[in-house]
Amino acid sequence: MMPTFVADARMIWPATLSAIMVLLSACATTEGAPHFVADVYQTSQAGDNLRLIASVTPTQRSTSPAIRLRPDTQFQEYAGFGASFTESSAWNLATIPVELRREVLTQLFSPTEGAGFTLTRTHINSSDYSNNHYAYVDAGDEDLSSFSVYEDMRGFSGDENDQVRGIALEDPSYDLIPMIQEAQSISGAEFGIIASPWSPPSWMKQGETAEMTNGSLRPEYHAVWAEYLSKYVSAYAEQGIALWGITPQNEPLHAHDARWDSNGWSAIEARDFLRDHLGPQLERDGHLDTADLDNGLRVLIYDHNKSVMNEYVAPTYADPEASKYAWGTAFHWYAASEQERNDWHQAELARLHSTWPGKGMIHTESSIDIDAADPVGQYWRLSPDYAGEFVPFDTYAYDIITDLNNGTQGYVEWCMILSNEGKPNPYDNFNSAPVLINPVTDEVIYTPLYYLLSHFSKFIRPGARRIAIEGSEVPGLIRTAAKNPDGSIAVVLFNRNTERLEYNLRLGAHAYTAHIAPRAMQTIHLRHNL
Repeated sequence: MMPTFVADARMIWPATLSAIMVLLSACATTEGAPHFVADVYQTSQAGDNLRLIASVTPTQRSTSPAIRLRPDTQFQEYAGFGASFTESSAWNLATIPVELRREVLTQLFSPTEGAGFTLTRTHINSSDYSNNHYAYVDAGDEDLSSFSVYEDMRGFSGDENDQVRGIALEDPSYDLIPMIQEAQSISGAEFGIIASPWSPPSWMKQGETAEMTNGSLRPEYHAVWAEYLSKYVSAYAEQGIALWGITPQNEPLHAHDARWDSNGWSAIEARDFLRDHLGPQLERDGHLDTADLDNGLRVLIYDHNKSVMNEYVAPTYADPEASKYAWGTAFHWYAASEQERNDWHQAELARLHSTWPGKGMIHTESSIDIDAADPVGQYWRLSPDYAGEFVPFDTYAYDIITDLNNGTQGYVEWCMILSNEGKPNPYDNFNSAPVLINPVTDEVIYTPLYYLLSHFSKFIRPGARRIAIEGSEVPGLIRTAAKNPDGSIAVVLFNRNTERLEYNLRLGAHAYTAHIAPRAMQTIHLRHNL
């Protein structure tokens, strides 16, 4: 079963039929025997949490606005959906009993009992969601003889920083690599990992404002850093973790005023580093196959805000010697409050996809600041960020669906697990996450973001392809659809309106008349009627 929506330690929201009703008649159409059963799942402001509303056969057609599926018209192939492994996520799991930890990972990675996350991310060296700064080599070790990822598996002392000090650990031996390995052991788990560095070690850099913060890599260390990244890929493989992809740098344009691990690359510097150092190194070490970029490790360039991504990637993609190493583009959404007024940067997405149609597109990071006093309700009301205000649930729904409808092949949220206060983050940058854990009481909260992501990850599986979806445009109703390798079809709808809407979903000769609740997301999973 999916986890219960928990608003606080004392209350479980009741699921009332009046709040979640989807009216689907089970009358058979006269135009032929039904081939599918439609399982309808809903998450709403009223309190539904990926609730199965009904499983029905087709209805007779109605006069409601039509949404017609065209499964023979297919677009991009999906890599997956999910959130990120961080040291902070591992620390939170280390504070709860082993059985509860296993339950949380099951709810994240099981495709039958949970969200079935299929695409994730992690950090190379420390990030803002690490307990402190760290790297994998000794200072000044230019031949990298001391390289080891032991830091990601050593466990926690409980004395790393003020935010973790004094909190009891149920399993001090737990850490980032053990977390990934345990997630891999969940029955049915199937996920890829994209690894991204926030900063090289300080001794390789110039112009820093603090340890591993701001500044840039010294040119004389470009080859050493490329070898370092390749060694990381090998070291994780030795731990049974074959990476799906890598980005050369997280947020390369945010390296002059960051408060945490960061490193700057201009578009030209990034092109040259990939062309002259990282690409050849990964190829020499057998990680990357330029003859088939889908065969092995994928290099995703940029890894920063989608608002200016086209200008950044152009030098790399226009250079054949650099482009041959690049599988595609990674991008983020920040600032969330600016997404709607810029039409979710739909024009930037469309331009990227049309200009470089052979290159992949993956959304690799999004997050919101946490309201620790109301970590569930904040998703359904106005929230602030540094640029303005936005409604988180609406913004995520529109951002994901717009990305998908413009060629994006996967969507990854930042930390998958944090504390109920958005910790630990030594840099006072406290985010929400799909799962929040109170490390003192062991309460686990599955936020609306968990259910929202599940509408995609659970029903649009790796290898699925987006399919054409046509019909009447209804203000405040956004939709996308995909066909899975097993032949099932997933349709995701979001109703932003405050009124219930009726629609008519059509597939071939069959039709499904339904209602979607106000302020609700639905996934209609059309599976074969055996």
